[in-house]
Formats: sequence, structure tokens, C-alpha cells
Amino acid sequence: MFGLPSMPILLLSLPAVLWAITFHEFCHGYVSYRLGDPTPEMRGRLTLNPLAHLDPIGALMLLLFRFGWAKPVPIDPRYYKNPRRDIFLVSAAGVTGNLLTALLVGIIARFLPLFILRNFAVIMFIQLMVIINIGLAVFNLIPVPPLDGSKLLYPILPRKVLQKYFMLERYGMFILIGLLFFGVVQAIMGPVVGFIYHLVMPGYLWIM
Repeated sequence: MFGLPSMPILLLSLPAVLWAITFHEFCHGYVSYRLGDPTPEMRGRLTLNPLAHLDPIGALMLLLFRFGWAKPVPIDPRYYKNPRRDIFLVSAAGVTGNLLTALLVGIIARFLPLFILRNFAVIMFIQLMVIINIGLAVFNLIPVPPLDGSKLLYPILPRKVLQKYFMLERYGMFILIGLLFFGVVQAIMGPVVGFIYHLVMPGYLWIM
């Protein structure tokens, strides 16, 4: 999962990466908008145009290593009626969108005729859509600010703890780099991604 892909796999990965990051951020923005926040719409983020959501480094990481990030959708919790609950819902939306994408692709794969599944490009694209979307979802569940996993703790942690916890956001990138360097992220993500992958994909298409 974490090895450098070949050129054909890179080319097939590109549309999967663009969809994964675009839909992830669109889901954040859409749920925030439905909860009364006009900020995503005013900033032009309620769109499925990948250019609106692209973070070049995050997309490259996702393309090469199957985990990465997009440009965060700006939100304003002051518009929320119940900020602790609504921040949780907005944060969960991106991960949910990626997991639903993987599930839908897995369902479609079950109904494709065998002669289509014998095509290398088709079967690899299906695999990459599933793996990349699961990888983005699982990576974002890591509870290190500013990843979505940290905000999913919002309704649970006491307010005093939250203030100190989210002070870590300024150091979040350095923490993640350290976790990546020591292989912690890979050790966590590998089994989790593999488990979800085996749930989503039909057994005769497993490559993990």
C-alpha cells in the first residue's frame, strides 16, 4: 500500500485522487452550509471542481503514498445552532463521503461482467478508487489537529481540555511528520485500511 507506484498506476491513480479530495472537502462544505454557515459557498468551495480544493503537496502524498490531504474548507462555527454537535457533523462528513465512495465502487464491482473485470485498467482503477478513498478517510481520522479526527473529539472533551488540545494545531504538521518518520501512521493505517478494504471489495478482486 505504501510503496511507490509504477507510472501506469500513477496515471490511473490521478482521477481517483482528484475525486477523493474533491468529494471529501465538498462534503465538509455542504454539511456546514446546510447547518446555516454561508462561508463555504461564499468562498467558492461548494463545488466538485478539483482546482477549488487542491493542495498540491497533500495531493502528491495521496498519489504516491495513499494518504494525504486537501485544502481545508473554511467554516464559521458562529453560524451553528449547536457548535459542539455541528462541528462534529461537519468533520465527519468528509470521512463519510470517502467511505461511501469506496462502498459504492465495491458494490458496482460486484455487478460488472467478468469480461470487463479482465481489463487491467478497469480492475486497477476500481482498486485504486477504493484504496485511495479509504486511505484518505483513515488518515483524516488520526486525532492530530487539524485533521478531522481531532474535531470528532469536540463533543466529548471538556471545554478547558479542548482549548489546550487545539493549541496543538500550530504544531500539527510537525507532529504528523514525526509520526510518519517513525512509521506510526503506516502501522496504524495498514491494518485499518486493509480491514475496510476486505469488507468493501468482493473476495475475488482482493489484491491486499
